[in-house]
Amino acid sequence: MTSSELSELLAVGLRETAWMVGVSTVLTAVGGLLLGVLLVLTAPGGMLAAPVVSSVLGFVVNVARSLPFIILLVAVIPFTRAVVGTTIGTDAAIVPLTIGAIPFFARIVEAALREVPPDVVAAATAMGATRTQIVGKVLLREARPGLVAGLTITVIALVGYSAMAGVVGGGGLGDLAIRYGYQRFETEVMVATVVVLIVFVQIVQMAGDVLVRRLSHK
Repeated sequence: MTSSELSELLAVGLRETAWMVGVSTVLTAVGGLLLGVLLVLTAPGGMLAAPVVSSVLGFVVNVARSLPFIILLVAVIPFTRAVVGTTIGTDAAIVPLTIGAIPFFARIVEAALREVPPDVVAAATAMGATRTQIVGKVLLREARPGLVAGLTITVIALVGYSAMAGVVGGGGLGDLAIRYGYQRFETEVMVATVVVLIVFVQIVQMAGDVLVRRLSHK
């Protein structure tokens, strides 16, 4: 394989990986944030304390987090086909990626919100703030550094998940590594794919660290 052919394959694989990870990140951020907030609000002593609801949500999250992604990938095939009409390709991979990442990020959101000092919430309550205002302007605002750090971790996990999705034809750099690096024994493709993934993860981590530092100083 020539260097130009390898560069073209890597460019296509990187675009597909970026698309899968990007869309999954947006969906995970929304779903995980909502689920994490619900876990905090419905917990015993929370503003919407509902022990039964909290227990059910916690159980569902724990079950989802306990499943290895490769098993989840296969288990949700019928749901993936119902949503996107196929089980192969980058669009199909977004479904299990999102399902696998939402519970993971939800726990991170829960932990970040619990780190907000109770005195801050008590002060806002004493000033007459509504529950919506407390969640939006106190809890989420104060927890921004932790939330961004958690989202960075989640994005990096999604990069790893997307590589595993390549095993079942999910596209991206993982698919490239399997088809060329493993099945065709083209070592240079495998090495190049690993290098690109490392650089991609490093860029994500550095961007997340910069944003966390900026939010921490506000």
